[in-house]
Amino acid sequence: MLSHKKSLNILKKTNALLEGHFILSSGLHSSKYIQCAKLLSFPTKADKICKSLSNKIIKNFKKIDLILAPAMGGIIIGYEIGRLLKKETIFCERVKGKFILRRGFSIKKGSRVLIIEDVITTGKSSMECVKLIKKANASLVGFATIIDRSTKKSLKIKKKIVSHLKIDVPTFKANQLPKKLKLIPITIPGSRFIK
Repeated sequence: MLSHKKSLNILKKTNALLEGHFILSSGLHSSKYIQCAKLLSFPTKADKICKSLSNKIIKNFKKIDLILAPAMGGIIIGYEIGRLLKKETIFCERVKGKFILRRGFSIKKGSRVLIIEDVITTGKSSMECVKLIKKANASLVGFATIIDRSTKKSLKIKKKIVSHLKIDVPTFKANQLPKKLKLIPITIPGSRFIK
């Protein structure tokens, strides 16, 4: 498995780890943003991270029937982990602000579903996916992500998260921004608020 240091080097080399002032899809502000799409645009570099994550998934989750990934960020990583684990992989997407299954995708009753994300900060998107699993009378196996940047106070997920990399980056509510962060122009990089 890749070391923390080597993983961070890959993120930096692919410009997947950005610095500035960002509003995350959770609505929280941060001085760092992880843009896994940049990592995934370099398949040979991303392959090392995906293989490492798939090995951790195998160790932590014994029975998986289906992988569910939230659009947009989870689609490519979901596909790649599905390929490595030889599991059917589907994705959900937002319609009028709520995740739904489209394109003929469905979750079979009783199936064991793993949710795959690129980055987990609060777990909001993952928990929205859980609703789809429950609605289908299927069971949630757990959560896996390339990067877990959650904190105990912001995390909505109560189950264990299997991640390739845990990164501690402070996040702030809009009314609690440090002075230094207030001076940097805001960038909104995620896809949750795209209309």
